[in-house]
Amino acid sequence: MAVPKRKMSRSNTRARRSQWKAAAVALVSCPQCRSPKRPHVACPSCGTYNRRQVVEPSA
Repeated sequence: MAVPKRKMSRSNTRARRSQWKAAAVALVSCPQCRSPKRPHVACPSCGTYNRRQVVEPSA
């Protein structure tokens, strides 16, 4: 198993961890009701997917 020879400095550790970013959620507008929704997922406000009603809309 690989073991580091020397302790990694704080600046090097923090520089490496600075790349751990959360990506923003991609949103598209629903073609039916124009509300923002995630792609390839049924619209939570109107319940349509691929221009068909697939689920009951949530209040």
